[in-house]
Amino acid sequence: MSDTKVYLLDGGSLVIDRFHMMWNHGPAGEVRFPCYSVLVDHPEGKFIFDTGYDYEHVMKVLPFEKPLQTPQQTIPGALAAIGLRPSDITHVINSHYHFDHCGGNRYMTKATTLCHKLEFEACTCPQPFEKLGYSDISFSPEVQQACAAQGGLTVQQPDPKADIYTPRFELLKGDQEVAKGVYLFETPGHTAGHYSMLVKLANRRPMLFTGDACYTKENMDKMVIASFHLDPVASLASMRRLKELAEQFDAEIFYSHDADSYKGYKLAPHYYS
Repeated sequence: MSDTKVYLLDGGSLVIDRFHMMWNHGPAGEVRFPCYSVLVDHPEGKFIFDTGYDYEHVMKVLPFEKPLQTPQQTIPGALAAIGLRPSDITHVINSHYHFDHCGGNRYMTKATTLCHKLEFEACTCPQPFEKLGYSDISFSPEVQQACAAQGGLTVQQPDPKADIYTPRFELLKGDQEVAKGVYLFETPGHTAGHYSMLVKLANRRPMLFTGDACYTKENMDKMVIASFHLDPVASLASMRRLKELAEQFDAEIFYSHDADSYKGYKLAPHYYS
């Protein structure tokens, strides 16, 4: 833990209606929210938690989310700012496989991909109301082929001049310590196999990354879930679990899509240690 650094990689922003962010509470109106990835530079490897969205995919399939993303906010651009290349990443951890959390996976050609077994199963045959969420399946050529055979959505393909993307998957279940002081906690409800991540550091409180188990501090304070979910009861239970984990570990919570909190986050090339 003494040599561990955590970088927050800015990935641009998207827009949703506030009724989707605060399910049935509102008020209505567009909300622009951040998307970011978490790089854990650890003695046991370089782990990236979530990889944001692919701009071309969103413009093709979900243009109503009004993506704003510069070249510096793509995974290659963000890593270059701290002197790394995508091929330096040893592990990709996906909290879940919605398009705004896996769009950059395809750049990490040397990495092992860690995800929940139930999440991998869900993205291959999502419920009808989940299909747009799972519309970017570039994280797995095998899943792309299976969905194409069923007449599913097509997605942005990797650059043919780049390294061939052949991910190695490690499918997990239950809570896991994937490296010393780096924990994944099951927080289902938003999706079938959602993980949140906690990282212990030497010089500060642990960092607890909610993923989409909780979009914002307001969601947590009011115990109101977002409208995009598989199971609302499990979603609420997972928010309660995040609160309990924060108390248990005396951790600071980092929310996935909170524009107000994001203003206070330390973004790469700066880091937490």
